[in-house]
Amino acid sequence: MEAVAAMAVPREEGEEGASVSDCESVTTTHNERIDRLTRMDDDQKLRCIIEKAFLSGLGPLRQNTSVVDIRRNGYTSFTSQARLQSFRIFGRAVEKKHAGNANVRLAWYAASKEEISTIFSHGFTHTNGLYGSGVYLYPHHSSIESMNSSVADGNGVRRLLLCRVILGKMEVVRPGSQQCHPSSEDFDSGVDNLSAPKRYIVWSSHMNTHILPEYVVTFRAKGYANMQDPLKKPTSPWMPFSTLISVLSKFLPPQSVNSIAKHHRDHRENKIPRHELIRLVRQIAGDKLLTAIIKSHRAKQLNSSNGFHRRKAQNGTRNRRMDSIHQHRINFC
Repeated sequence: MEAVAAMAVPREEGEEGASVSDCESVTTTHNERIDRLTRMDDDQKLRCIIEKAFLSGLGPLRQNTSVVDIRRNGYTSFTSQARLQSFRIFGRAVEKKHAGNANVRLAWYAASKEEISTIFSHGFTHTNGLYGSGVYLYPHHSSIESMNSSVADGNGVRRLLLCRVILGKMEVVRPGSQQCHPSSEDFDSGVDNLSAPKRYIVWSSHMNTHILPEYVVTFRAKGYANMQDPLKKPTSPWMPFSTLISVLSKFLPPQSVNSIAKHHRDHRENKIPRHELIRLVRQIAGDKLLTAIIKSHRAKQLNSSNGFHRRKAQNGTRNRRMDSIHQHRINFC
């Protein structure tokens, strides 16, 4: 893990290898944008360090996971060079603010192929989630947490971004927070737990100055799709999205519920694909809450169904008895 944390910061502008070309194009596809990232064939040692860090953080899922490719942000466009310089400037500012410690760490970010392409072209977009408005990342030693939010493409391939993040002084953020910036000038970022962090929160005000996407790890996880998608439409009684939103409103702040409702509208208007809707909802509400809600709904549906069949059986028995009584009355008459 120390090797990962010590990975070199990109070279300063003007040094060897920092050439720039204006290669951004409105007609560039998502695949082309990712393919333009630098292959790591010339640096197998660093590639092995990243791959080892990724796999070692997966726990029991490691055995069925294989890395397909790792690519590096080469900062070859004017836009990417500008973001790199901005990151350095803010890093130095936070370093001065906190007596020489900007607390720069590596962290994972889960996204679809389309979102990763958008990030490299236009930057991050924030999420109104369980911990407020910002970008949620996961510690470099806990790739399994980020993998839980990953999205498989049509070929079953998933991708994670390994980012360098300026965290500075972190403050604890409680679930249900509607925070969108540091609570005071003393803080720079949020975290769910200071002693054992599982999630970093970079506020929307800082997301494109304090996060530098550096590597894209492409991988396959055999047998993982069935366990990672709590919103996958089941074959047994399922939960309508409108009902889910209604139940979520009892647990989440209004801002988060409104964001989920907006994403749902965007999906119905074909602005975002279903897998992107699922990823956004999971990121906002969290898997634990979603799973609990859907299981509870299914249990109620099952109980209701069983109750219906019991009543139907009872009514059938009652009707047979009435028919028998009625028959006896006829015979008696």
